[in-house]
Amino acid sequence: MPNIETLLSIMARLRDPESGCPWDIKQDFDSIAPYTVEEAFEVAEAIARQDYPELKEELGDLLLQVVFHSQMASEQGLFRFDDVVHTLNEKMVRRHPHVFGDSQADDEQAVKANWEQIKQQERASKGRAHDSALDGVPAGLPALQRAAKVQKKAARVGFDWPEAEPVRQQVDHELAELDAALASGHQDAIEDELGDVIFTLVNLSRHLKIDPEQALRKATAKFEKRFRSMEADQPEPLESLTSEALEAAWQKAKLVDS
Repeated sequence: MPNIETLLSIMARLRDPESGCPWDIKQDFDSIAPYTVEEAFEVAEAIARQDYPELKEELGDLLLQVVFHSQMASEQGLFRFDDVVHTLNEKMVRRHPHVFGDSQADDEQAVKANWEQIKQQERASKGRAHDSALDGVPAGLPALQRAAKVQKKAARVGFDWPEAEPVRQQVDHELAELDAALASGHQDAIEDELGDVIFTLVNLSRHLKIDPEQALRKATAKFEKRFRSMEADQPEPLESLTSEALEAAWQKAKLVDS
């Protein structure tokens, strides 16, 4: 794979203590981690826009993050890029025994059940006891995504609403508790109850088979489009308008966008 070898050599050159790039040389795992997360989101954004030339470039940027981390690990004698690929190859074969072995999995649910069982076995083999059904959800995930994953984990052991309607009713209940917290004026209580509202909305989206992250991303993009249209349609800055004029401008932008 000459292209991969070229990429690895470029990264090694950038990290060379004597002739490399000063910025690349000073980086470590902690400083690069935020860029890794950012690149993953840029991949998701390109997919959402169905911009496939951009997706190709963003996937390259994400691959660079893997190479960057691997180069730093190699310098410390921890592991090399080849070790990352080897570990991934073994994991993919191990977690798909219905493809590479003799196991059966006739549908998606069976595949997911096998996957979770194999992951539990992997944790046990590494000395990580299975203490909770919620194990394996990274703390660093975006909040909406982590909430959805925690709820899915709980649902696998039967701790779940049977359908969407009682979850929708729970949204009203949580909103009522938020209203009570607002009336109290206690900021901690307001934050707590608002969090419960958001968490329950994530639960509702799960029951409706809607990705909450994607739904919010679309809503934000819609707002941004309408707001920019409102800005472009006004001869004077928005901050100079009255609240009534702003509302009228917003309704016009919505009408144009509908």
